[in-house]
Amino acid sequence: MSAVSISYKDLINAPGSLQQQIEEAFGNGEDALGVIIIKDLPEQFPKLRETLLKLADKFASLPEDVREKYSRKEVQYMFGWSHGKEIMNGKPDIYKGSYYANPLVDHPNVSEDLRQKNWMYYGDNVWPDKTEPGLQDFEHAFKDLGKLIHQVGLLLSKACESFVSPHVHAAVKSSTSSSANITDLIATSQCNKARLLHYFPPSPAEIDNGAAENGVQDDACGIHLDHSLLTGLCSAMYLDHSGNAAEPKVVPAPDPKAGLWICPRRKGSEPVKVSIPADCLAFQTGEALQLLTDGKLAATPHFVRAGQDASSISRETFAFFLQPDVDRVLGSNGETFGEFSERIMREHYEQGIGM
Repeated sequence: MSAVSISYKDLINAPGSLQQQIEEAFGNGEDALGVIIIKDLPEQFPKLRETLLKLADKFASLPEDVREKYSRKEVQYMFGWSHGKEIMNGKPDIYKGSYYANPLVDHPNVSEDLRQKNWMYYGDNVWPDKTEPGLQDFEHAFKDLGKLIHQVGLLLSKACESFVSPHVHAAVKSSTSSSANITDLIATSQCNKARLLHYFPPSPAEIDNGAAENGVQDDACGIHLDHSLLTGLCSAMYLDHSGNAAEPKVVPAPDPKAGLWICPRRKGSEPVKVSIPADCLAFQTGEALQLLTDGKLAATPHFVRAGQDASSISRETFAFFLQPDVDRVLGSNGETFGEFSERIMREHYEQGIGM
């Protein structure tokens, strides 16, 4: 099994011709991995990716007290910087740091009542002060890459539209005056959320102790399902911090086993590593899309491995969770995204799964 790849040009010019590839990648069949690779992206993409991922490392290299200025406990660290606050495999995750923001909206235009009830989605963005050394372009870079991924995600959502069940459409339409389709849910949403990730160089002990109880080594990010509609992913960048150079050096993955792994549905199958070329994007299905399509398109469990012999190498990546507003209905049972999200997050935290 390997990831399906499609061209950005086909998403623009012939989305209707991609139904077979969409089903092979996102469908509920045993061999569908729930991930698709988008190639032939706009020419500015590689530079946008490189700029932001290097800035992720630069921010994480700030002194801890400076980084913590951009943490927001009052919103459970779901905007701005978060390190050591989340749970993975039952314990605080100190291995990676995250910077959360909505690349499209700094201050969502919703009622205060809705904002207070859904602070994890409708909070205000937090950006590093432009006087922080080397970080004057952080906000700009975060937003530029996010906007491009959002653009590609909208095109991909159009190609997925034929898989939405008519009865689900009817339920969604009855709850809103706007059109009911995947693209509309993403395009009009003010609670899309992106996560810029910095995986700190691990100690040998951290690598050795990374195996989960089920025998899968998910030392960088525990096994989980996304609860978005679609999740856009950049290829990880690895930076070598050894030596005395002023800037870390971009290097290949320290281990061929490092990176994103998918747990296939086929009984008895081993996890499959998905490699994302540096000039491509990957999109994964989330549980919200599974609900919206009545299971025709389905999410798959996945995890991240750091790999061995990586004690001087950090890992930088960027994930953009494309998701509807909290009051949008997802399925025929009338459950909204906000209700669904609260239920899923509660299950994850009760089980100690790191998101």
